[in-house]
Amino acid sequence: MDPCPFVRLTVGSLALKIPVAAKPARSAVHPSSSPCFCKIKLNTFPLQTSLVPYLPPDSPHDGASSPPTPGAVGGGGATFHLSKSDLDRLAGKSIFSGKVCLKVSVYTGRRGATCGVSSGRLLGKVSVPLDLAGAESRACVFHSGWINVGKGTKGSSSAQFHLNVRAEPDPRFVFQFDGEPECSPQVFQIQGNIRQPVFTCKFSFRSNNGDHHAQRSRSLPLEPSCSRSWLSSFGSERERPVKERKGWSITVHDLSGSPVAAASMVTPFVASPGSDRVSRSNPGSWLILRPGDGTWKPWGRLEAWRERGASDSLGCRFEIIPDSAGAGVVVSETTLSSRSGGRFLIDLGGNGGGNGNGNGNGSGGNNGRATPGSAGSPACSPRSSGDFGHSLWPYCAYRGFVMAAGVEGEGKCSKPTVEVSVQQVGCTEDAAAFVALAAAVDLSMDACRLFTQRLRKELCQTVDSSSSF
Repeated sequence: MDPCPFVRLTVGSLALKIPVAAKPARSAVHPSSSPCFCKIKLNTFPLQTSLVPYLPPDSPHDGASSPPTPGAVGGGGATFHLSKSDLDRLAGKSIFSGKVCLKVSVYTGRRGATCGVSSGRLLGKVSVPLDLAGAESRACVFHSGWINVGKGTKGSSSAQFHLNVRAEPDPRFVFQFDGEPECSPQVFQIQGNIRQPVFTCKFSFRSNNGDHHAQRSRSLPLEPSCSRSWLSSFGSERERPVKERKGWSITVHDLSGSPVAAASMVTPFVASPGSDRVSRSNPGSWLILRPGDGTWKPWGRLEAWRERGASDSLGCRFEIIPDSAGAGVVVSETTLSSRSGGRFLIDLGGNGGGNGNGNGNGSGGNNGRATPGSAGSPACSPRSSGDFGHSLWPYCAYRGFVMAAGVEGEGKCSKPTVEVSVQQVGCTEDAAAFVALAAAVDLSMDACRLFTQRLRKELCQTVDSSSSF
């Protein structure tokens, strides 16, 4: 089955030059001592915000076509992931209101607000027309260079803002769970209106006896995750709720029934002392496993925890495990709303993943911190010596969009949708590994629920329900 058409719209190479007035106002904030940022908006898509590197006025980049040096551009920008329905909607809108435009508002000063008043000062706005017709099949550059922004003060010219706006085809395979992962659902591949079954999932409780997958797991006594624990104290018995969730696993099978990937909870999700939440300093974790040489081999490691703060959320960090015994390489750190869910994203496009809407429809990126485009990116790492069929090896294959998984928030029926770049899928096992990762992210939403909240029965281990996969 053919992949689904997607277009990746990238805004990058950001930089700002502000001429210094002969007599600057006392209240003026000089950008060399205060950061600059911009807000990027595409029609009804969620607003994205990015830092903008500042270049001194005497820098040698005065031409409209002269880009700033790579060292001067600090990986800022935004990325919009446009599905076929997004493109059709934008094309339909342009019939009545002219061309679709990308709008960028440039600010000096710090992001955020103080006492309810925005800390940044609007310098000016930039509008870039977009003609997305044909972007599904060919790359398009809509703008690359400097633009005058704002009004210059007396005796000085206006500021200059540099950006690059481009669109490129980014076809993806799309998979959707037919039910919640803990209910052992089928997984369908989606192509337009066609739904074709490709995998089945089996949720179970991993046995601790002879478990060779539990790398770096804590040694904890075997207790039913959702049962009652009775302790004797001074001759009397009292009830103590168990504050750990462990032993979950989900195995992905192809249509012939052969296991092709698995996710195994190897570090229990334990409440931090004196609280009812899994903390960032002591996260639970999963191993994402692939079959090889008659056994399971670790492919990646997912850590998850419950973030504190004004917006209660789930934090996730994913790292690829090399074939050798070397340290893992972090390729994604995402924050998902515990209330409304979001999109777990692996995107190493150089501009970061961008902040998206988290609605799982292919529009936007992750709805939290962006995946770093430079720090932690293995794009320049040496070739792996033990490639056993993973299309993600060697590391140089990590470029651009890799995968995204949309999950729902707590208490909602979650049927994850998984998008995987065509470049990352060379065989069935490749796609299955990402499906298993998506299931682990979804199950982590439950594993990180406050321990004062009750889990559904499928996630509660009874004494006789333990089984290995």
